[in-house]
Amino acid sequence: MKKSMIVMMAIMVLSLVFVIWGISMHAQVSTEEAKFHGLQETYFSMDKVTRDSAPAGSEINQQLVEIQQYPSDLLRLKLVGVGRILVGIYVLLFGILIALVMMPVRLGKIIKK
Repeated sequence: MKKSMIVMMAIMVLSLVFVIWGISMHAQVSTEEAKFHGLQETYFSMDKVTRDSAPAGSEINQQLVEIQQYPSDLLRLKLVGVGRILVGIYVLLFGILIALVMMPVRLGKIIKK
């Protein structure tokens, strides 16, 4: 009887970890989007001739590379965050299913006594 309670507690803690992990990823999205927009603003505030004539490996070209990589990072934070939240919900629902399956078995043992 105590083993089943420990398993249920572990399932609940595991689901909570995944949900908190996903929520923390979503919390990072707003700050990362603000950084992304600031980076875009500084890059595109320069005139096109300056941006196009920048030598390879310069700070301006590094900013462009960073701007081009940001959407994939933001998408990862959003989608993986949602995935982790859903995994947490699934694990919790699985724990509830286990509890519902165990109830008739335990009730049968009590009635047998």
